[in-house]
Amino acid sequence: MFDSKIQIMNSQQFKKIKLPDTPGVYFFKAGNEILYIGKATSLKDRVTSYFSKDLINTRGPRLVQMVEKAVDIKFIETQSVLEALILEANQIKKYQPYFNSKEKDDKSYNYVTITNEDFPQISITRGQGTYGPFPNGSELREALKIIRRIFPYRDNKCSMKKPCFNSQIGLCPGVCAGLMNKKDYRKRIKHIKLFFEAKKDLLIKDLEKEMKNLAKQEKFEEAEKLKKTLYSLEHIQDIALIKRDVERDNNENAFRIEAYDIAHLSGKDTVGVMTVVLNGELAKDQYRKFKIIGQNKKVNIDDTANLKEIIRRRLGHLEWTLPNLVVIDGSTAQINAARSVLNERGFVIEIVSVVKDERHKAKELIGLKGTIKKWGDSILLANSEAHRFAINYHRKLRSKGFRI
Repeated sequence: MFDSKIQIMNSQQFKKIKLPDTPGVYFFKAGNEILYIGKATSLKDRVTSYFSKDLINTRGPRLVQMVEKAVDIKFIETQSVLEALILEANQIKKYQPYFNSKEKDDKSYNYVTITNEDFPQISITRGQGTYGPFPNGSELREALKIIRRIFPYRDNKCSMKKPCFNSQIGLCPGVCAGLMNKKDYRKRIKHIKLFFEAKKDLLIKDLEKEMKNLAKQEKFEEAEKLKKTLYSLEHIQDIALIKRDVERDNNENAFRIEAYDIAHLSGKDTVGVMTVVLNGELAKDQYRKFKIIGQNKKVNIDDTANLKEIIRRRLGHLEWTLPNLVVIDGSTAQINAARSVLNERGFVIEIVSVVKDERHKAKELIGLKGTIKKWGDSILLANSEAHRFAINYHRKLRSKGFRI
């Protein structure tokens, strides 16, 4: 199954190895044990990144430990990034590598679920499902968009009571409008399942056989549709996935600032947020929201405990690029709270605190002078954006009658 095996004892020996500049899935191994599985737009670029000097800053100490333990690498080339993403999920499920399972809580993984009904729906679920786990939710959503253009399917917006919007734009086969019967739709679901099981070769053979049978029956229009489907499978257009993968690589090399803030009303309905600034620019697609769990208290005014919770939960997502700098509100107590969580997880990340006046305006920055001098504007930008984002999130939830 594997295309190649690379023996590595240190980074110098690794540098002599020629990896393909193609999409695929890579496996870090120690003897017969698979330590870690990942997918890449370029196997060469992605695997090489594990031997950079700043690995601990971009991926954290756990993956540094993995690389130190690894003694060889294997890889499987794929024809597209989409197929690499599907294969990665299958291989993680099959081998359950230690360093994949420890990257994040199982409940945080994304899955594709196919319902068990006459006309099955397909959707993304969290924690469990039919196919997965998929480490990155945004990539999975992009993947489903590509798959759906090849194999239109029914989702939860297709009520079967009237033609849905997706049937009008070709993303639903029209089962809601009586345009596809149960037998043909079951064939469609079978094809989708084969794709998610990384059995593209078998899928193509099945489609070719079906196309030939339709031609023999002189159902040329239907045969032509399958011919177009086969062409789409052989020429998968996954530019969006490639773009996301390249952005991820670039982001891992940017000087990255994450700011955290808490919002509540007299201790009620407490929420937290994370905002991101990359090289002085807001990266809004990487903002995150947290509903504070705390101790299930109706009133929660312990902001240091809340800060610990959101940083601890954030660090449970090592598929998110780690920050070079953490920015928080407050002074000594908040700095100590943030540092204690970073220390317990083994991260050495610089912290800057923004001290506010009675009007909640920044009056002082606490941290290394060199960092503050160089990145002062970005620190204040990240901090003010975190405050804005937290307030808006809190107000939005309260307007919906939200209660923790």
